[in-house]
Parts: sequence; structure tokens; C-alpha cells
Amino acid sequence: MPFQSAVGTARKGLRIDDDVRFIRSWIEKPLAMGAVMPSSKPLARAMASFVDPDAQGKVIELGPGTGAITEALVEHGVDESRLVLVEFNSNFCRLLRARYPAATVIQGDAYRLRRLFGEIHRGEVSAVVSGLPLVTKPLRTRLRLISEAFGLLQPGAPFIQFTYSVVPPIPRALARVRVEASERIWLNLPPARVWVYRRG
Repeated sequence: MPFQSAVGTARKGLRIDDDVRFIRSWIEKPLAMGAVMPSSKPLARAMASFVDPDAQGKVIELGPGTGAITEALVEHGVDESRLVLVEFNSNFCRLLRARYPAATVIQGDAYRLRRLFGEIHRGEVSAVVSGLPLVTKPLRTRLRLISEAFGLLQPGAPFIQFTYSVVPPIPRALARVRVEASERIWLNLPPARVWVYRRG
């Protein structure tokens, strides 16, 4: 079997394993998961496209799961050592540490960024990429999350969030920041849209 074909087959096998892990975790705790399945490659690439791979500072990913978006960030040119992956699920944390040994993996509650980071990285982060299920959370929780994320972000740096909902996960008027959205990504199950928030 040619090398590229073997690699492709191995990656396909990993993808199926990830799907099984994701479904099992979703069945156990559906409201804690941002999705039933890992993000599709088109969605992951769309999210990664809003990250400047040449910017200085860390890239924090919230709720990376099995690493579908993490993989897209690395393929987009973000140095693995710049990644800080915040994941609540201990099994996913072990998987992420094995797959991305140069990244920093933190097991914790991504909705409590101030508690997790304190003054570390404050104003130094070049992007926050979120796969969290924001629309399942009260609006107050969502607003606190984006406020704490902007406390870490450099001026003008993006907070990137996907959602299956037709409305923004954080209302434009309440966010008090610049907002942009991608086209709807139909090659995802279910279809999704990427929302990007910037302050300053």
C-alpha cells in the first residue's frame, strides 16, 4: 500500500474512533458537549482561518474535544507550542496530550477563565477559539465568558465561536464589540456558522 494511502486510511480510522468517543461522551453528558460529533473539516478550517498564524502570543482553544479544530489550527500554521487547550473531559485531555505533546492541555472549566488563568497570559493571547455549547447556557454565563476571554486577548484579537443556531451565540448589542459571521457551513452535521467577536 502506498505511504499516502496508508496515512489516509490511518487518519480515517482515527476519525471513526473519535466519532465513537464523542457520541459516548454526548450520551453521558449531552449538555456538556458542544456537539454530537466532532467538528467537520470544513467547519474546523473555517474557524482556524480567523486565527493569524504569525501573531505573537498564545492561542487558547476552549472545549477542543478530540482535537478536530486543534488539527485545523496546526494545519493552518499555528505552532503547536502556542496552543493552550482547555478541556473538561479527562479522557479527551489524555488523548489531546498524546496527539499534541507540544501544546499545553489544561483540564478545567472553560467557563471560568479568570479562575483558571488569573493574571497569566492577561492581554497576551492572540486568539480564543471556542467549541463550547454556548447556546445551552444562560445569557449571563455567555457574557461572563466573553468578558473574561477579552481580559486575556490582545486588542483586536478574535474570540471565535461556532453555533448551529441561526442567531449569534452572544447577541451583537449585548457583546458591545465588533461582530462578523461566516457563511453557513452546510458540510457540517448539523450545519453551522462561525461568529467572530473583536474588541478594540
